[in-house]
Amino acid sequence: METPFVYDKYITGKYFLGRKKECSVMANLLAAREHVSLYEPPKTGKMSLIRQTLINMRSNGVQFVAPFVDMLSVRTLSDFLLAFGTSVLKASASTPEEFSRIVKNHLADTHFVFDHMRYSMDEELVSLNWAPDLNDVEKMMRLPVEMAKEKKVPYIVILNEFHNILNAAEGEKVLKILEAQFALREEPYTATFVMSGGMVNAMKYIFEEKRFFYRQANHIALSNVDEREIVEHVVKGFLNMTGKSFDRNLAMGACELFRSNLWYVNHLAAICDALSRGFVTEAMMTEALNSMISVHEPRFISIVNDLTDHQLSLLRAVLDGVVKFSASDVIEKYHLNSSANVRRVKDALKKKEVLTFNEKDEPVILDPLFEYWVSTFYFKIKR
Repeated sequence: METPFVYDKYITGKYFLGRKKECSVMANLLAAREHVSLYEPPKTGKMSLIRQTLINMRSNGVQFVAPFVDMLSVRTLSDFLLAFGTSVLKASASTPEEFSRIVKNHLADTHFVFDHMRYSMDEELVSLNWAPDLNDVEKMMRLPVEMAKEKKVPYIVILNEFHNILNAAEGEKVLKILEAQFALREEPYTATFVMSGGMVNAMKYIFEEKRFFYRQANHIALSNVDEREIVEHVVKGFLNMTGKSFDRNLAMGACELFRSNLWYVNHLAAICDALSRGFVTEAMMTEALNSMISVHEPRFISIVNDLTDHQLSLLRAVLDGVVKFSASDVIEKYHLNSSANVRRVKDALKKKEVLTFNEKDEPVILDPLFEYWVSTFYFKIKR
């Protein structure tokens, strides 16, 4: 049954809320052959934004080919190159003969091959006959550019979970090769890249600390969807779908708790729908929230079990509203030992993707439901 409360897949079309400005900005950048970076926590709408932007561009008559490279399981250079090549080939051709021709013509003098046996057995579009070298990287990274020129249509390459390139020992060399390619600014038929990742601090390391793609990639920051729009979405969703009533104040409370994270709001609303008959009460919403906690609690327990005492102390300080951790009274109160130790602890919590720090160096807990759980159930802070 169709439901407005979608949380199990990307959202496009009539249930895509807000972020019209971001869609417009991304569409304009991609149409101008400008590269884009997106880094926000998981389940905050990055891929929905990308897909909705591409839908809008196609609706406006813009022609392009859009290979989608899933880098979730990338751990080595070979993993990345094969995933990249497979996605570009799949978007560019449909028959074994075409795949073979593309590999032969555009990946000549590399270790890449099209193996008919592997294709017939596992549908493997591109294979390696030896360990890849930097020449292989350069040729593979140029493949979408070469295909754009051949087909006379721009390519928009989506690199999802882009930060995983750092798992490869040669990851930074790949980034430098991409930088060199971006600098060429080939027109009119070329490849534009959208580099998206949910590991916020790892992406910041690439784009802000190491400053790869400086002045080459345009960062699009996702703003929160307006709370009023989310409230209307929830209230009208219940009313139009089943005729049920959902109090606006309860919907606003959900927005505040989840910091306007639509994935969590939709999940909560879907559970409330299953629990209710004519209208949703506060007790039902509390029961729905507890159901969500039960689903996510094992993950949250794993997070805190992985933290040291000092890391937990600094996390507690964040929950208490502390923003300056090196002050002597803060160090003493939270047993943080020294300013040098505070820096180490902050870096560790960033690496574990528990916290990030904004432009004012103020801490932000990345997951709003984890923030609620660790405050309410772990530290048992009374509000």
